[in-house]
Amino acid sequence: MFPFPFTRLAWVRSWASWGAAVLVLGGGGLEGPRAAAAEARPPNLVLILSDDMGYSDIGCYGGEIATPNLDRLAAGGLRFTQFYNTARCCPTRASLLTGLHPHQAGVGHMMEDRNLEGYRGRLNRQCVTIAEALKPAGYRNYAVGKWHVTPGASVKALENRDNWPLQRGFDRYYGTIHGAGSFWDPSALVRDNTSITVANDPEYPASGYYYTDAIADHAARFIREHGKESGEKPFFLYVAFTAAHWPMHARERDIAKYQGRYAAGYEAIRAARWAKQKELGLVETNWERTPTVGDWAKVKNQAFEERCMEVYAAMVDSMDQGIGRMTEALKQSGQWENTLILYLQDNGGCAEGNGRGTNFTARGEGPSLAPMNRDEPQQGSQPKQTREGWPVRQGYGVMPGGPDTYVAYGREWANVSNTPFREYKHWTHEGGIATPLIAHWPAGIPQSRRGRLDATPGQLVDILATCVDLAKAEYPTEREGRSIPPMEGVSLRPAFEGRPVLRPQPLVWEHEGNRAIRMGDWKLVTKGPAGPWELYDLKRDRTETRDLAAGEPERVKEMAAAWVAWAQRAKVLPWPWKGEGK
Repeated sequence: MFPFPFTRLAWVRSWASWGAAVLVLGGGGLEGPRAAAAEARPPNLVLILSDDMGYSDIGCYGGEIATPNLDRLAAGGLRFTQFYNTARCCPTRASLLTGLHPHQAGVGHMMEDRNLEGYRGRLNRQCVTIAEALKPAGYRNYAVGKWHVTPGASVKALENRDNWPLQRGFDRYYGTIHGAGSFWDPSALVRDNTSITVANDPEYPASGYYYTDAIADHAARFIREHGKESGEKPFFLYVAFTAAHWPMHARERDIAKYQGRYAAGYEAIRAARWAKQKELGLVETNWERTPTVGDWAKVKNQAFEERCMEVYAAMVDSMDQGIGRMTEALKQSGQWENTLILYLQDNGGCAEGNGRGTNFTARGEGPSLAPMNRDEPQQGSQPKQTREGWPVRQGYGVMPGGPDTYVAYGREWANVSNTPFREYKHWTHEGGIATPLIAHWPAGIPQSRRGRLDATPGQLVDILATCVDLAKAEYPTEREGRSIPPMEGVSLRPAFEGRPVLRPQPLVWEHEGNRAIRMGDWKLVTKGPAGPWELYDLKRDRTETRDLAAGEPERVKEMAAAWVAWAQRAKVLPWPWKGEGK
């Protein structure tokens, strides 16, 4: 509530030209009145995306961080164990929103124009967003949080609103157009179509501001207001948290919960998560846990490293608290039973070392810069100062958390986040692309399915297909006179009900020349545009510790050819990276 007024499965292979797969699952259909309720009116759809988090970070996927609200959603719904993102924030958001591969939507990399059709750095007009697809079906559409599918790093970039949420099908929006910034004073903050600052926003208090709270509070507000003003209509709500993306910023009261929790170091935390994942059934006993990155005994400043992870955990904890406020708003407004909530993450844990260099800066006795006026926006990913005039400090040993700090948690903790997998954000090995997916829908997921794990492989493109299916919407073939590519994904609704999910094509990835294709249980993957292909049997080795490429040349050749065929069709090629691969 606001404290103020607000104006087990098996693969049956039937390979066609490049490999189709049919998923066979046990389970039954919906039960009685719930089935009738689900058919009577399309469900509300709430899509929650977190930022730069690893597969094992939340409690119900093996983590020690307190996430009781996500854990309750998992206990009352389904946890998908083989769902995938695209390894990076912008491409993930483009794919998630449009149901296409990111290059097809124009966002094959980040927010820069590389003069190639798949790498324009902004959503193109040959795609439709979930909101644009659902609006003709009678949905009201709301977006909150990080947008990051169009340039927004400068005041000049923000002058072009063509790809802002309200221009892409949403009715209300609160959040940041740009992709990173201070949690205490975000860059590129927008309400609906108006640029604002924390200091001049008349609708949300600046005192005690924290972006994660603001995102959750606005999501809860839109839920309540929809119930009062448009309750006869279904709604779609997209909630894109920036937690737990660098910088490590969190409230001291949340950090305090984790004080001393990480003193045992990287290996101890990874081992505990691995053991918990085994207990939960999330990993197979024949998989090997990948080596731990970093030797805690050799860490120069253990207090600093502990603090980094304490703050990271507090960021995740705070997000979970906000999700609790959102679910409470759904219950209080009578919209809980027929609302599908989906939670997932945009990429794996982040190994980027922002703010962890040798340029340690001590805190001064007082603000040394001129304060910013209330209308002056923060710009870019890293602000130079706080609004009060404190210089923003970086460097190894700067204890993160407060508004005058800007530090990432580092590669070693990212390796912990990605337990038990290899690699990180950017890469298409499992550590970069594996994400939790929680699905909770009281009216649509039968009692017999709740609390279960579901090993259906899936990808971001399936989210739009699922929404269109459940909304009984018609996916368009053209928009504004331009032809729209067909949806790339398939609806996950059968999995909700314990029925087979039929997928006619492989799962495929490309980011920065890192490539992968999954056909059945086989995955072909490279590290870098010139890297050799590696081949893994994910059923026996999802942690990618035993490369089988040398012994399976024909399979490698077939799968590589299938990747190239996809890349040519999906505007991945030509790519802007050096090296053509092997």
